[in-house]
Amino acid sequence: MDLSASRKTAAMLICCLGVLVAQVDTTAVNVALPSIAQQLHASTSQLQWVVDAYLLVLASLLMLSGSLGDRLGRKRVLVTGLVIFGGASGLCALASSVWPLIMMCGLQAVGGSTLAPVALSIISNIYPDRSERAFAIGIWGAVVGVGMGLGPIIGGSMVALYSWRGIFVLNLPIIAITVPLVLYLVPESKATPPRKIDIPGQALAITFMASITFAIIKIGSLGLSTSSVEVATVLAVISGVAFFVVESRVPVPLLELRFFRSPVFSMATLIGFLEFFSYAGFVFVANLYLQDNLKLAPLKAGFLMVPLAVVNAVCAPISGWAVGKWGARALMLAGAIALLGAAILLILMSFNSSLLQFIVASMLVGLAIGLANAPVTTLAVSGMPLSRAGVAGATASTARQLGQSLGVAVLGATLNARLHAGLPFISAASTGWYSILAFAGVMAAAGWLSGTHWAQEKANAIIQAE
Repeated sequence: MDLSASRKTAAMLICCLGVLVAQVDTTAVNVALPSIAQQLHASTSQLQWVVDAYLLVLASLLMLSGSLGDRLGRKRVLVTGLVIFGGASGLCALASSVWPLIMMCGLQAVGGSTLAPVALSIISNIYPDRSERAFAIGIWGAVVGVGMGLGPIIGGSMVALYSWRGIFVLNLPIIAITVPLVLYLVPESKATPPRKIDIPGQALAITFMASITFAIIKIGSLGLSTSSVEVATVLAVISGVAFFVVESRVPVPLLELRFFRSPVFSMATLIGFLEFFSYAGFVFVANLYLQDNLKLAPLKAGFLMVPLAVVNAVCAPISGWAVGKWGARALMLAGAIALLGAAILLILMSFNSSLLQFIVASMLVGLAIGLANAPVTTLAVSGMPLSRAGVAGATASTARQLGQSLGVAVLGATLNARLHAGLPFISAASTGWYSILAFAGVMAAAGWLSGTHWAQEKANAIIQAE
């Protein structure tokens, strides 16, 4: 795509702005959960659905949105997504009870599902040079990290100054500015030839993700032996198996299973899933700990998450720059080690622990995400041919969003179940911290493996074969 350097930069930054809005909104809502519970009389499981309704729809539609962008035009799909996201944000702000809010968060995610994969595909196409593309994708990944860091600050401030509704209202003027800029600055592009839409695969993916998340959340409040949990579990197993059978046979699958023959792509996808599982689960539990257990005001709780935000916001752009210069392996290993340290500090927390221990642990979580997110994105996309950049990016993004959804579901469910069993909050939360500890170890191993000579050779062979 023959564009001037300034036009490329402007288009990239506008794409990043759309993704930034969605990422800030997602993380800001976590700080507002106790306030939502108080005003709308929501239970812990309903709070999980406020977060997971967005994350589930997002994860379910990311690959479809990437395919639609390739087929219908990436700029067109991006603008449509921004408009839907903005309109649903306004409806979220008007919700008078918890279930309408949950449904509008799901609608918001329909628009949000276009932002990451389509923006990433646009960036990949306007930077055909591989080294330039790696740097640009690193910046994109850094913006995602900055958004994750800014969310708690903005969420706490909005709740304190206005109410939880302000988080959604804030999206409206930003979207109103972003849409005209996309129309003016971002070039239109399509895939040649366009990908067909895998409707059976999409339906099975939605069924699997929704049923497994429903089962996990309900286990926390109802236990394993209830009929709704049993039905959801069976449905998850059947739809999951059917999904992989269908995807292995259709000519143009929703999920390109052959991508996973590349160790580089597979390891990047796995690390993305685990880091976002850990991050989202931690943020969900941490905000309940600060506001419900320690009885802190939303603004103070938000500011106690500022160290996480600052570390993330500082490290994310540095990581985006560094990955283009030195590669992804060292940064992913450093991120895994930081997450390992955070998990150890959280496990060691007791009733007498100071807030400093929690703050240091949260800073290490921010450091882990800030260091690892940009290289994970770069590695996933650069491990595939340019012609498959949109689908590869959407697959990696889906893994991260599914990780977020299951992180909230699993850590929220284990916390809820152990609280119902009569355990104090610190003890109830410890199971989640142990899971983060285990995942950090897996991330370290996967990060090391992705940079081996064997993994790089396999990835290059797949790229050349395409």
